[in-house]
Amino acid sequence: MKQLWCPWRLQYILGPKPDACVFCLPAHTDEDEERLVLHRGQWNFIVMNKYPYNSGHLMVAPYRHIMDICLLSSEEVTEMMRLLQRCTAVLQQCYSPQGVNIGLNLGEAAGAGIREHIHFHLVPRWNGDSSFMAILDEVRVIPEHLRNAYATLKPLFAGSDPGKNT
Repeated sequence: MKQLWCPWRLQYILGPKPDACVFCLPAHTDEDEERLVLHRGQWNFIVMNKYPYNSGHLMVAPYRHIMDICLLSSEEVTEMMRLLQRCTAVLQQCYSPQGVNIGLNLGEAAGAGIREHIHFHLVPRWNGDSSFMAILDEVRVIPEHLRNAYATLKPLFAGSDPGKNT
């Protein structure tokens, strides 16, 4: 029998499930650490993925609950692109990936897990990061605990304004 320990999932399994959209943030910042929010911009925010494909898997989403990229304002789009740039720079600084996948899935048919609230994914990648576990057992190994990754990344978003070109 194969065992893969993932102790942080017990909280999700036993905990209450949200009735609301996981990307709709409250105006206050009291839950930001719990929700893994790294930065709040004027129109968008940066959050870590609770079920990452790799260490450092980030997402950028608008505050507005919107599912169509065509309905984003020019301010939202501009800041979103700047935040994607900043996230890429932070990932390069922190994790030294050999590449970064940046993607957006529009609609359920395109693979959007949460189709009602648009969000970009940034996944750092390294040559050979699909180990034998992923290839032979269809299991992905994440080598860093989410809380450790949050503690490492959070200060990197605190210095300069990630919404500006740096």
